[in-house]
Amino acid sequence: MQRASITILLQLCMLIVGGFVRGQDVRSGLETYSDKYSPERIYIHFDKSSYSKGEMVWFKVYVMDATLPADGSKTVYLDWIDEKGNLVSHDAFPLVDGISNGQFYIPPDFVGKLIHVRAYTKWMMNFDPDFFYKHDIRVLSPVITAESTESIIPSLAFFPEGGDAVVGINCKIAFKANDQFGRPVDLHGLIVDNSNKEVATFKSSHFGMGFFNLVPAPHTTYSAKWKDQFGVEHVVGLPLVKPGGLGLQITLKGDKRLLTINCTQELATQLGLVHVLGTMFQKTVFMLDETINAGSIHKTVPLATLPEGILTITVFDREWKPLAERITFVKNDKSFFEIQMEIKQKGLASRQRNEFQVTVPDSLATSLSVSVTDESIGREANSNILSHLLLTSELKGAVYHPAYYFSSNEDSLAQNLDLVMLTHGWRRFKWDDVVKGNFPKINYPRDTNYLSVSGKLVGVSPSKLRGDKQLYLFLKSKDGVTKMTDVPIQPDGSFNISGLILFDTVGVSYSLPKASSVKRSSVRFMDGRMPPIASTSHGYEYVPDTIGSWGHTLFTERSNHFRDAASEEILKEVVVKSRIKKPLELMDEKYSSGMFRGGDNYQFDITNDPLAKSAGEIFAYLVGKVPGLNINWNGNSSYLSYRGGSPLFYIDEMRVSDSTLAGLSLSNVAYLKIFRPPFSGGSFGGTYGAIAIYTKRGNERVLTPDNEQVLYGYNEIRQFYSPNYEMADRQPDRNDYRTTLYWNPNVITAPGNNKAVLSFFNNDVSRVFRIVIEGISREGKLTHYEEIIK
Repeated sequence: MQRASITILLQLCMLIVGGFVRGQDVRSGLETYSDKYSPERIYIHFDKSSYSKGEMVWFKVYVMDATLPADGSKTVYLDWIDEKGNLVSHDAFPLVDGISNGQFYIPPDFVGKLIHVRAYTKWMMNFDPDFFYKHDIRVLSPVITAESTESIIPSLAFFPEGGDAVVGINCKIAFKANDQFGRPVDLHGLIVDNSNKEVATFKSSHFGMGFFNLVPAPHTTYSAKWKDQFGVEHVVGLPLVKPGGLGLQITLKGDKRLLTINCTQELATQLGLVHVLGTMFQKTVFMLDETINAGSIHKTVPLATLPEGILTITVFDREWKPLAERITFVKNDKSFFEIQMEIKQKGLASRQRNEFQVTVPDSLATSLSVSVTDESIGREANSNILSHLLLTSELKGAVYHPAYYFSSNEDSLAQNLDLVMLTHGWRRFKWDDVVKGNFPKINYPRDTNYLSVSGKLVGVSPSKLRGDKQLYLFLKSKDGVTKMTDVPIQPDGSFNISGLILFDTVGVSYSLPKASSVKRSSVRFMDGRMPPIASTSHGYEYVPDTIGSWGHTLFTERSNHFRDAASEEILKEVVVKSRIKKPLELMDEKYSSGMFRGGDNYQFDITNDPLAKSAGEIFAYLVGKVPGLNINWNGNSSYLSYRGGSPLFYIDEMRVSDSTLAGLSLSNVAYLKIFRPPFSGGSFGGTYGAIAIYTKRGNERVLTPDNEQVLYGYNEIRQFYSPNYEMADRQPDRNDYRTTLYWNPNVITAPGNNKAVLSFFNNDVSRVFRIVIEGISREGKLTHYEEIIK
């Protein structure tokens, strides 16, 4: 008897120790997952919701990692796919502090009524592709098509709260009904058992969703008899009832959640102890160890200190095996910031000027995107930056009209959002894998460098590469301009120009070092750009639009005529100006590219400035030349500030430190640009502007390049065209029917500089404008603002 007692005691100790070890494993696993495997989320703000063939789609990309802008990945990929799953274009754009912008030209011969957009980073390819950003853009057709008469096929699914319906335990069972296009279906019906006895009634209360309560009986199955909104009768079975288990209920109570756990007395005695774990964005936010000997647990979970987003509550047994799980949404307005907009000048008549001021909280550094469209063309009202990054990007399956849940703070809205939580319970990882340390396999390392020139010298042993070996590279752009640079060869033969960002296509050739040890070697260049992934459609079907979009179609056709005329006007202007371009304009075209071309800046032609020779080095040359630019010397060191802060520094468009810039001899410099703050190419980091230095090119060196290859960089980032009707020579002689009147993806604010004044000119016909502003702060706060001007 004594030996048996000792055995039982040892077994109990082993259970306690085992539970503790597993608890440590769960904590450690979550920390590892959060630190090393946190997936990114993407949202894209488009200038409008629908386009015509041959039109430009303008957009801004926002990428987040947990609650902050993602700063790990440097490249975002966008795939444009037609309705048949054919890849139309595979584009790449650079990310700066989790932000990018660009454009896509819809081919004039595009066939279809929709184009699918799929966006992802290289890091996101290691995880479930269902969490890639996906969006459907309507492509307008000049042909009026009758609205579809296809019959509606409704479906109904049931979701027991916590995961399972358990015999003898009161369970809230949620349901969701929708048609084959994902639209909600209203319904009502009865729940009957296997003897056809009515045990409950149910009726949809919001977007085809609702719930009812049921205490399942043993050895009983249940089914639903229901009628859809057209009066058609249907029958569907409910999930099978479990003979034993645990019930988990969450009740909304303002800024708290009431947590209730119930089970049979037999199971309570067996369990003794349960662990309750709360996680958000794969991070632990609370952990409770509770005894359940009485068969129930009642706890209050405060939410005030938590971030905005989906809170997952999981109940485990003593050995950390999951028993039940429920998700609930935390909405405490901590993740938002408000925008104020003031109309400075309103011009609703033809071609009149409009000006408005945007103000954000002065404590934040923000990056905003702004679109102004004709109000009559409609908008994408279903989703916005708040609903996507905080809600739908964390869920599998479609959520109907997610933006609705962020339209107010009413209690009824919170209750409706809880129905979404009840019908979309899904977690990103399996707990067994977390406990066992089975983490996602990383096939695609995070691309922490921008697309640049890299490669390896092959055919030579590392021992022969010792010493100072340089490889001379010749980079030829599409316009025929060739730049030469030398890059050090590492002991393993590899090389990388990490600071050089490639745009478009670049021809690359090389000249080998003169050392005899490498004469017979060759260079293998690396293409850092990811190839397109399988270009199949994501499964959404085309939902016929109402005849109301026909007006937008006519509007857009007229807009196309204006756009073509504007293009001709621009072409004529370029031809005329090319004969009288100023030297600094020619310098800018010759040296700058991508985000560095043009812009609000001061320019200096160092090559032809006789004062440059006397200045000697760059900081001395800049003294007194730019208002607000201050240079201080402290002994042998110097420090440069611009309008109260440190600007960004670039040499040949490669980011460098100020220490690299200080003391730079002007004998090696050809051209200099100082961008007034804020510098959009630096995102949050460009608050205090930027200084870009372009060195003289080495075309005079007599070196013979070998084996030219073509490398593919980022897509060109273009500037949105908006006419300036205050300049008489810029007025087209044709009607202006633009539907997007203004698009600016790079509105930057900072503490002490929290206002932005923006202006645009009306077209010939619009009388009501829609202004949409979205954005993010450095701290990860989001904003969505919309106003109608009439």
